[in-house]
Amino acid sequence: MSDLCDEKQVLCRNRRQARFTAASGGISGGGAGGRCVFSACPDRIKTIGDESMMATLQASERRKQNVIWIFGDQHRAQALGCNGDPNVLTPNIDNLAAAGVNFDRALTGFPLCCPSRGTLLTGRYAHKVVPGHEYQLPAEQPTIANVLNDNGYHTAYFGKWHLDGFHEREGRAAFHIIPPERRGGFQEWVGYENNNSQWDCWVHGGEGEHAFHRRLPGFETDALTDMFISYIKNRGQKRAAGEDQPFFAVLSVQPPHDPYIAPSEMRGRHNPARVQLRPNVPQIPRLLQQARNELAGYYAMIENLDWNVGRIRAALDDLGLAFDTHIVFFSDHGDMHGSQGQFRKTSPWEESIRVPMIISGEQPFYGRKTGRSPVLFSNVDIAPTTLGLCGINKPDWMDGTDYSSRRIGARSSDNEPDSAYLQCVVPTGHGHSVDRAWRGIVTNDGWKYVCFEQLPWLMFNLNEDPYEQSNLAHNSAYHAERKKLNDRLQEWIDATGDRFALPTY
Repeated sequence: MSDLCDEKQVLCRNRRQARFTAASGGISGGGAGGRCVFSACPDRIKTIGDESMMATLQASERRKQNVIWIFGDQHRAQALGCNGDPNVLTPNIDNLAAAGVNFDRALTGFPLCCPSRGTLLTGRYAHKVVPGHEYQLPAEQPTIANVLNDNGYHTAYFGKWHLDGFHEREGRAAFHIIPPERRGGFQEWVGYENNNSQWDCWVHGGEGEHAFHRRLPGFETDALTDMFISYIKNRGQKRAAGEDQPFFAVLSVQPPHDPYIAPSEMRGRHNPARVQLRPNVPQIPRLLQQARNELAGYYAMIENLDWNVGRIRAALDDLGLAFDTHIVFFSDHGDMHGSQGQFRKTSPWEESIRVPMIISGEQPFYGRKTGRSPVLFSNVDIAPTTLGLCGINKPDWMDGTDYSSRRIGARSSDNEPDSAYLQCVVPTGHGHSVDRAWRGIVTNDGWKYVCFEQLPWLMFNLNEDPYEQSNLAHNSAYHAERKKLNDRLQEWIDATGDRFALPTY
């Protein structure tokens, strides 16, 4: 038996654990509960003696692939078991990473909800579509859903939208109705503008006599996942009836965004006093207490999300859709949780900009790549990469890079940039944010450089200083490197049509 097959059998045992976790409702567990269809290389099939499996794989190879996006809000990359966080158990997401590609240097170009979401759906930089908080996605702007609609896909969206420009000072955003023409081109859409109340979530959808607006039962992530699985079951039934239309479905949940509350079975696992903080949280008692209290709820929300990821994977398996479906797991931005003495987002520190980014699904064919990828995958790259997974070239109006070749060996790759562009175009004015516009760059060789207009702000060698505790922005010994980074940042500004006055050297 080949080494590849041996590796897949190990992953198969891990996958059985994940299915057990999802089916039992627990956070962790072991055993062989539920059938496993994860390991599917030809040697494995012959060993099992399952002739019908080979026919299934051959049929799957001929079909257009489905794609699922699963993303939470404010979920930083560091807060996963597979990325080394000792505080959280995420067996189902960890298995996604083991079965796929974990882009462990992934980041968001603008670490704030609305701008990041505009970039996610369009593959364009924030200054071109949604430059700040409570800005509306332009009605004339096409999205990835429009492209996939034109290529024969059924498209669906469930959950938080936050792209209709509603000003929360005018009332509760959960009761704001987004008209069909401003739902991003999705054929099926059930969502809400914004809702910072995870036990009181309202969704709306449909149009005309089929329009509805209702309160979801229970915890938001669980209820939205129920709806998402119902959609998947519907697509599976259509497949069984002979309809072979591929689908693109998005699940966008508010957790682990604050307030940091979760179902009691997860929340009870996390004692704030035992939370291990990152080394860059200042040793100030008030900050330490706030960080630990918030993180206890934050980790519980992530474990709940992980459980729901397991439910989705189990549904795909049971419906026979797993071999035909790419799963893309990510977040819109991170959360500081006391690092650098800060909380929440919108800053260029690692805890704010780094996000999970996993492309996974079943591995029925040779040529699917796995492992960790070191590329600087940005949220502007998610839409073009998703199109690449579907065998579709990105349209000219998308700015991002197609990294699908990092998962599918047969795909030709875009020219991969040597750095990633960071920006805060319109500051939020939130008390937890730096109330100034900034631009920045992260390079493949480990440098980060950020500036205000005409003023250097931050500069770190992330290889030597991963927790960003030695700011080199005003250190004369690094003048040459700073000028080099400033020049590269100017190239990004010029290439993207952005406007910003950098320091002069």
